[in-house]
Amino acid sequence: MSQFDSVSLAPADPILSITEAFKADSNPDKINLSVGVFVDDSGVTPILGTVREAEKRIVETNATKSYLPITGSPNYGALTQKLCFGNSLADSLKGRIITAHTPGGTGALRVAADFISSSLEANSVWLSNPSWANHKGIFSAAGLEPQTYAYFDQSTLSLDYPAFIESIKTIPAGDIVILHACCHNPTGADLSPAQWDEVAAIAANAGWIPLLDFAYQGFGTDIETDAYCVRAFAQTGKALFVCQSFSKNIGLYRERVGALHVVVGNEDEAKRVTSQVKIAVRTNYSNPPAHGGAIVETVLGNADLRSTWITEVTAMRERIHEVRDQFVRALEAAGVGRDFSFLKEQKGMFSFTGLTKEQAIGLRQDHSIYIVDSGRINVAGITSKNLPRLVEVLKGTLS
Repeated sequence: MSQFDSVSLAPADPILSITEAFKADSNPDKINLSVGVFVDDSGVTPILGTVREAEKRIVETNATKSYLPITGSPNYGALTQKLCFGNSLADSLKGRIITAHTPGGTGALRVAADFISSSLEANSVWLSNPSWANHKGIFSAAGLEPQTYAYFDQSTLSLDYPAFIESIKTIPAGDIVILHACCHNPTGADLSPAQWDEVAAIAANAGWIPLLDFAYQGFGTDIETDAYCVRAFAQTGKALFVCQSFSKNIGLYRERVGALHVVVGNEDEAKRVTSQVKIAVRTNYSNPPAHGGAIVETVLGNADLRSTWITEVTAMRERIHEVRDQFVRALEAAGVGRDFSFLKEQKGMFSFTGLTKEQAIGLRQDHSIYIVDSGRINVAGITSKNLPRLVEVLKGTLS
């Protein structure tokens, strides 16, 4: 008898398992619209030119491989705060923002979850219905109870703002509410600036604590507009968590680069919160990996590189917008009866198509088109080469 006989087989990750099946598929015309990775029209996830240049500079100037501080380089913290909150707001909040350089946005979420579990009196963490699948797992693993608030209307495939507002008004003070700052994953349905102002006011009055998952800055409207939500909440003067990721907008997927920002009320709170955040990091990964963070510092800290990077982000965003438009027009031209114009209103890489679980399984098994069971697709995975086949198969599926 083995000591591991009691270990059960864990359920497969709903997205990563589909990617594994895609890789094992021998069909030369297979299409992967499941995993959340940007690709160009040739189907390749590019290394940005600014990243290549930053790495050259790092190699030439790097003098040590010693540990970073527990919360990372102070310069990394300052630069990421300014990108997130804007220069003037970041300056006005100086001494009230705690920043930890984390292994990706997922790492930021887990550090936040551990801190909340150990140091706050939150009874529940609230997720949009639907939300990114890993949100529930991360906060459950930290010992927090996930609940859901209304967000999306499956019948219209759009934001149900009235239901959303009524739902968040009932959330108890002290609980944590996870909000997608832009490019909602998985629906692509975002709030307007005026709507964010209303939500920020509700949070301030109700006393629940917002946690903003900020993984797609620049992929919605632009770098500054996509940060409107973050800045609206920060300006209320209330407690705030922001989990920032550079996987998408700097293309550092495998480098795992992110940041947790915690906005507190005063410098005394900042000292106490910092001490507990450090414990959450120390008992997890001890201190952050340096290379990806150095890339971010180099790109954001040099005016010319930063300007070029913004141009690169613009090009990625415009490709996503153009793909949405091409996809809708191709479906219309093919005579697909269902109206898919809603795809053009959604933001970011992801969209809910309205396809059923059975249809999603059929697309994978019969046509080697890989989408998740919910019907969510990564529109960035559509290319000029695979678009005709995708439309042809969807026409047959929906007829």
